[in-house]
Amino acid sequence: SFVFLLQSAGIVLQNAPRRFIRVKQPIEVRQGEGAQIKWARLDPYHGYKLRFEIDFAHPAVDSTGQSVEFDLGQGHYSRDIARARTFGFTKDVEMMRANGLALGGGMDNAIVMDDYKVLNADGLRYDDEFAKHKILDAMGDLYLVGHPLLAAYSAFRSGHALNNLLLRELEAHPESWEWVTFANERLAPAGFAQPVRAW
Repeated sequence: SFVFLLQSAGIVLQNAPRRFIRVKQPIEVRQGEGAQIKWARLDPYHGYKLRFEIDFAHPAVDSTGQSVEFDLGQGHYSRDIARARTFGFTKDVEMMRANGLALGGGMDNAIVMDDYKVLNADGLRYDDEFAKHKILDAMGDLYLVGHPLLAAYSAFRSGHALNNLLLRELEAHPESWEWVTFANERLAPAGFAQPVRAW
């Protein structure tokens, strides 16, 4: 797996302290209204945690947890998040492949559903895999800011575009964040005190 390859490669300690972006003031973006609303938010937090709520009207999703929270200082990324697969519907997969997209996608690396159920023979890897995959997506999206964040991220029905808009909003308000380093690693938040490990 990808995480195993990262483990095998190892970590090289750097000579300079790691720089973090610490959120000092809440930043939020919203789109839509009423039942169509979606939002994403960053709040001050001495660490890195993410909370995501999804809202899919599908029997397979409704029967699982539609919200999940992950705190890097208290969880294990490889055990709790990394194996969460993307998900989609058979009708969408067929349309994407007809247009030359998702050619590497299949039942081994995605959750595929029809109108009623999950079609993967082995089912879900986690009871709340749908919501956990959204946490996985958000972690990748937020790292595009270029440095680890010290913040609490929360979102409802967000996606890649809205997460990108959230980062743009953060960068547009320099008073809402600051650069920090921890010369003494014991002062770093849990999960960051040692070199970041995905395992």
